[in-house]
Amino acid sequence: MEAVEFTLETVEEYLEAEKKREPRHEYLAGSVHAMGGASRRHNLISGRIYSVFVRGLGNGTCETYLADVKVRVRTKAGVFFYYPDVIVGCDPTDRHEYYLDRPLILFEVTSASTESTDRREKLFAYQGIDSLRHYVIVSQAERAVEWFRRVGEGWEKIRLTEPDDALDFPEIGVLMSLEQIYEGIAFE
Repeated sequence: MEAVEFTLETVEEYLEAEKKREPRHEYLAGSVHAMGGASRRHNLISGRIYSVFVRGLGNGTCETYLADVKVRVRTKAGVFFYYPDVIVGCDPTDRHEYYLDRPLILFEVTSASTESTDRREKLFAYQGIDSLRHYVIVSQAERAVEWFRRVGEGWEKIRLTEPDDALDFPEIGVLMSLEQIYEGIAFE
């Protein structure tokens, strides 16, 4: 068996290279991984979520980002950069140009290739972000949302499947129904 040389990137190298490279890459404590393209359905669902926040938040202190802004997660294992599908950030001091350190809400729209990462690796990493109050995993294969919300020192998981079921984000006064998330999406 032949050994293959493997070089880890520093955070600085990753952030600089990521400005120019395609496709986007996530950073896992020095290891860089290319991300695949999203389906039309994935893009429509992400866009619906984004638009609910844009309309609901208006010109307040919170901002909503779609797909191309990273979130930085610091763990005992190292620094990680992920690209959630939708991010809501409300901390006025969280002002890096390309990522957020202190998001309030994160959404991941799953696909067959990302579902296990979204449910395990990212769930674990995101729950370590002190500012995070909501992590939402949205299926594109069926009308189903898993909503993890911070309750005291722990997390509560709620599964939503009916069109009238809604996510309530009282910190920012936004209510979002599954009907809004899946508007125009047909399931067989």
